[in-house]
Amino acid sequence: QVQLVESGGGQVQAGGSLRLSCAASGRALAMYAMAWFRQAPGKEREFVAAITWSGVNTYYADSVKGRFTISRDNAKNTVYLQMNSLKAEDAAVYYCAVDSTMYRGRPPTSNECDYWGQGTRVTVSS
Repeated sequence: QVQLVESGGGQVQAGGSLRLSCAASGRALAMYAMAWFRQAPGKEREFVAAITWSGVNTYYADSVKGRFTISRDNAKNTVYLQMNSLKAEDAAVYYCAVDSTMYRGRPPTSNECDYWGQGTRVTVSS
């Protein structure tokens, strides 16, 4: 069993930055791919970014490419999402998730993720 706790959300002005963290307990994350998803009110949950267990490969949604960076520190059992140049459309609840499949060669879908955090809300004001 893995427990995930996101933090770092909050309110920021458009153009600003936030850094989300996802801390895991219960099991080491070192062998798992990790992903961030988000869900805005009235919309479906969507993929944001993913990182392989080694950190060598990363994947991004087109809407965040060049602005967001996913990273991980396996020693701290933590995954991060650095979000820069935030836009109003980035406002959502952000969730981190574990993909326990060793290798996909592509980012996971939400159905393919095994464990989820409770989410952290990001609000972007214009």
